[in-house]
Amino acid sequence: MPSTQSRYHETYARWKSDPEGFWREAAREIDWFRPADTVFDREAGAYGRWFVGAQCNTCHNAVDRHLAGRGDQAAIIYDSPVTNSKRSITYAELQDEVAVLAAVLRDMGVEKGDRVIVYMPMIPEAVFAMLACARIGAIHSVVFGGFAAKELATRIDDAKPKIVLSASCGIEGAKVVAYKPLLDEAIRLAASKPEACLIWQRPQLACSRAEGRDLDWAQEISKARAAGRKAECVSMAATDPLYVLYTSGTTGKPKGVVRDNGGHMVALKWTMKNFFGVEPGEVFWAASDVGWVVGHSYIVYAPLLHGCTAILYEGKPVGTPDAGAYWRVISDHGVVTLFTAPTAFRAIKKEDSRAELLKGYDMSSFRALFLAGERADPDTVKWAEDILKVPVIDHWWQTETGWPVVGNPLGLGGLPVKHGSPTVPLPGYTVEVLDESGRPVPPGTMGAIVIRLPLPPGALPTLWEAEDRFREAYLSLYPGYYNTSDAGYIDEDGYVWVMGRTDDIINVAGHRLSTGGMEEVLASHPAVAECAVIGMRDMLKGEVPCGFVVLKSGVNRPQAEIEAELVALVREKIGPVAAFRLAITVPRLPKTRSGKILRGTMKKIADGDNWSMPATIDDPMILDEIGEALKSRGVAG
Repeated sequence: MPSTQSRYHETYARWKSDPEGFWREAAREIDWFRPADTVFDREAGAYGRWFVGAQCNTCHNAVDRHLAGRGDQAAIIYDSPVTNSKRSITYAELQDEVAVLAAVLRDMGVEKGDRVIVYMPMIPEAVFAMLACARIGAIHSVVFGGFAAKELATRIDDAKPKIVLSASCGIEGAKVVAYKPLLDEAIRLAASKPEACLIWQRPQLACSRAEGRDLDWAQEISKARAAGRKAECVSMAATDPLYVLYTSGTTGKPKGVVRDNGGHMVALKWTMKNFFGVEPGEVFWAASDVGWVVGHSYIVYAPLLHGCTAILYEGKPVGTPDAGAYWRVISDHGVVTLFTAPTAFRAIKKEDSRAELLKGYDMSSFRALFLAGERADPDTVKWAEDILKVPVIDHWWQTETGWPVVGNPLGLGGLPVKHGSPTVPLPGYTVEVLDESGRPVPPGTMGAIVIRLPLPPGALPTLWEAEDRFREAYLSLYPGYYNTSDAGYIDEDGYVWVMGRTDDIINVAGHRLSTGGMEEVLASHPAVAECAVIGMRDMLKGEVPCGFVVLKSGVNRPQAEIEAELVALVREKIGPVAAFRLAITVPRLPKTRSGKILRGTMKKIADGDNWSMPATIDDPMILDEIGEALKSRGVAG
């Protein structure tokens, strides 16, 4: 991807010189019922608001406006290896499904501005639910299906939904997870009671319905369709909320990230061509879940706004049925671009390090892999490049930003790759690195990664009913900036290096060291599939690093031998200053359901501090395994 062909620098300079003009031009890609009076109002909200005075509807732009030219094109392809089923839904069929469901919501009393919680698995009805809310101006709040009852209850109490849309069950690999008992318990625990629930009965596990509260989804749709009932798109202010998505924090009250209608559409539509390099009509796959921001932005909204075909995949990277699952989906559906988490590729690499399963599939349509969600270690990126022979694009963003902050803009002509860096800030973002006093640091110096205000269209304008908390959490520490809570540095070429959360920078005898840098070294060892480094409390040095490693399948060497090599490798690559003396082999690492490694909880276990079970954890038993592994090495645990 030679830089001589890239339009990035010219495009970024154009945005920098005239931000409002840049986004005014981008907004021409959206259908507006009424254009904005002001592209950006600096006096509104915490840092300003985008497209003030404009009227629009997100569902109209994602669905209805495509009917004229794309009615017969697949909008969504549902692929579910866990139920052995596939379904293709055209734009015309999607419009019908969404308009009828929106009429059912109206009949249930849902009005513009009401909140609706969507607690569902990865099935088409989850997408219908989100779009139906957008159609009538209700604010959806998707909660990851199967989330614990207590956590769902806290979200019900914060959002105060009029109704909840749910399903009887979800399927996690080979396990059927009953949703209804979790939903019932959450409603029992919540102080704010929804008026009704609409339940989609899945054949894998039906559920009973509470008298007077729960309605059967299929029956209500059937009645509305028989009566010819459909809801039209309502006109919304660009600054009206489209959705609230709660961040998956492990402690305290969840933060409800607000996304508006207008700026969200403009930013997402811009990224599809300019960042991902995808054209309308092509097949785009984000292998995530609708419960996470990636699912909102790049399973549902961005591909449909752009007129693409989106893949809705109910499965795993490995185990449904094997480590060739992703190749099968790409081959079956002609996927041009895949966006997934680095942890998915680490899992594939662990199970099939030689990519033997890739050989059986037609990958001729495939032209790019995008990775985000956790730091993409260079070893995994190189492995993906070697086996796929396409650009592998690391990029970085957050639930709060809604779309990529830093990335290699394939659609503008990619820049040279530096393994370990997600590359450069995209138009809309001025990224800087500050020290603890809020002063800019020289190139190559570690510090806090911040974004100069104002944030661009599509980023959160506030938290749900918590403006003061928004200012305190994101804007107060470094006045004039949004605090990402990530740490790293910017090099002489302007490339951003995100080395971990601010909490993951450890202080070893006065030296600030990145756990991400140590993880990079550990991951480069040929026996290591994945790893995590934490800083453990130490009486002498303040903190010392501890590395947890998962070995690749088929590695038969003694663990102690590999661990000794890892300690030596960190000493060689980073130096004695790292004080890296402890590498512990474990069968698996504790992760959230979106694939983020729970380093903070691991640190608390290692330090012997009190800790609580993270609400988002994929398998709670793994934390016991980490504790036992630490105890076996004489660490608190």
